[in-house]
Amino acid sequence: MRCRYCKKYLDNIFLDLGYSPLSNAYLYKNDLNKPEIYYPLKIYVCKNCWLVQTKDYVNSKIIFNSKYAYFSSTSSTWLSHIKNYSEEIIKELSLNKDSYVIEIASNDGYLLKNFLARGIKCLGIEPTASTATVAKKMGIDVITKFFSKNLAKKLALKKKKADLIIGNNVYAHVRDISDFTVGLKKILKKNGTITLEFPHLMRLIKNSLFDTVYHEHFSYLSLYTVSRIFKSVNLRIFKVKELKTHGGSLRIYGCHSDDLRKNQKSVSLLLQKEKKAGLQKLKTYQSFQSYADKIKNNLLSFLIKKKKNRKKVVAYGAAAKGNTLLNYAGIKTDLLTFVYDAAKAKQGCFMPGSHIPILSTKQILNKSKPDYILILPWNIANEVKKQNYRLVKKGIKFIVAVPKIKII
Repeated sequence: MRCRYCKKYLDNIFLDLGYSPLSNAYLYKNDLNKPEIYYPLKIYVCKNCWLVQTKDYVNSKIIFNSKYAYFSSTSSTWLSHIKNYSEEIIKELSLNKDSYVIEIASNDGYLLKNFLARGIKCLGIEPTASTATVAKKMGIDVITKFFSKNLAKKLALKKKKADLIIGNNVYAHVRDISDFTVGLKKILKKNGTITLEFPHLMRLIKNSLFDTVYHEHFSYLSLYTVSRIFKSVNLRIFKVKELKTHGGSLRIYGCHSDDLRKNQKSVSLLLQKEKKAGLQKLKTYQSFQSYADKIKNNLLSFLIKKKKNRKKVVAYGAAAKGNTLLNYAGIKTDLLTFVYDAAKAKQGCFMPGSHIPILSTKQILNKSKPDYILILPWNIANEVKKQNYRLVKKGIKFIVAVPKIKII
């Protein structure tokens, strides 16, 4: 395989998690007696451009199909984050009724509804019908297709260029990252702005967040590599913010290369921080596997010990990162009886690979009366504990496994 950006041959493994089903391929009861497809989950690092990437095995259309079950509106923490962003960017760019906003991977309309409420014209681009349908019901104009250079050309010909292009947690999901980036340039107005949010590779490595690796994420991104990709198509990153979301993310602000806005110090400072953290040294990547193995082994030891002591452990949040963790550790229903989730689209389904039943959060006390609840989406652990404080009062302990086993 060649690097999906610079086309150099890849021969350095960053992480090998064996074989795993797709992390968002939740199963129905009638699927349990059918064969389940497992794909290699192997991650490489390119020592030329330092893009960390999955080896190509899975087509995007298989991952993001009509049954795709991730709805952004499920997390109140995320909705609050997005509301703050919307208010901030509208003020910063002086967006008004004459402005045009395009969001790529608009999901269920969780973000664009904030612009719609202010009378700002907007367009969502979302390939998964399950989520796009929800957005359309809100009155949001949605194109149910994958974003690409060709789609961007068609939009540009229809004079649908944007003052603001938004892409939250989509850049890492793109198989052809160069094609996608060319598309961004084609639909960006002369003085327009691009904001992209994505998990920061530096934080993934520093905090051992190996469970954020799954087939949906084709790339794991640093500011250094994204700056190179932008520059190659005559775009420029003029500002960057470090965020706490998803264990540590970046929000980059991009524009055309000849835009009059100057680069802010935040860009050069973060590039220096990444270099100091070793993101352009091969040895930084070669040691990561051992951290993933330690987390896996510690979780297994904890669950086995609790079972021997007749303690019941269940999980909370049927998140993709949880499926990576459970499948790499080989955890099944003998160690985790149920997973509880607030998303109705997942309730009544089963976790891919482990086949653990997914139930409504309202059933926690009725169904299992656990001693411990393992929060799989550790990035919203505080939100989960706050929402379920009645369980804490009953003596139930909430725990996370990443980056280490601890009671929160």
